[in-house]
Amino acid sequence: MVNRKCAGCGEVKDRKDLIKITRENAGHKVILNPDNKIFGRSVYLCYNKSCIEGAFKKNRISKILKAPVGEDLKGKLLNEF
Repeated sequence: MVNRKCAGCGEVKDRKDLIKITRENAGHKVILNPDNKIFGRSVYLCYNKSCIEGAFKKNRISKILKAPVGEDLKGKLLNEF
C-alpha cells in the first residue's frame, strides 16, 4: 500500500483512492495520470468536488507542480469526478 496526501484536504490515503495530476519531465505539460505510466512531479486529490475546488482556490496544484495550471483542468476534473 502506497500512501499519498490529498492537496485539497490533507488527508493521507492509498494512492489508488486518489486522482493523480502530473507535470511531465519531458514536455512540462500538466496531465491527468490515472495509469501511473508518466514520470514527473505529481499532486494527488480526493475524488470529491470540495477537495478539487479547495486545491484550485488556494493555488496548491500550481505550487506543488511548479507550473501554471489552467481553469480548463479544474473544469475537466469537476465534470469527470
